[in-house]
Amino acid sequence: MQIAADELAEVIVRLRRAQGQIGGVIQMIESGRDCKDIVTQLAAASRALDRAGFKIVATGLQQCLLDDDGSGQAAVDREQMEKLFLALA
Repeated sequence: MQIAADELAEVIVRLRRAQGQIGGVIQMIESGRDCKDIVTQLAAASRALDRAGFKIVATGLQQCLLDDDGSGQAAVDREQMEKLFLALA
């Protein structure tokens, strides 16, 4: 399953945000910041990564359900989509 890059622009934004948050976590650890602040920032980065993953799966699912050849068959079967969702669980 291929997803067009323009459909994933929002995912790129989320991943860049997570990248910045992870960099912030590293700096916080190195500067000896409070554990509570570090965990809060780390949780935010984790949520950003989760949301990016869910967006990719949802976009892929939408594309797969729109069959290109008119056969009525989805390009990816249900089992494959379940595996993608479970990978993020």
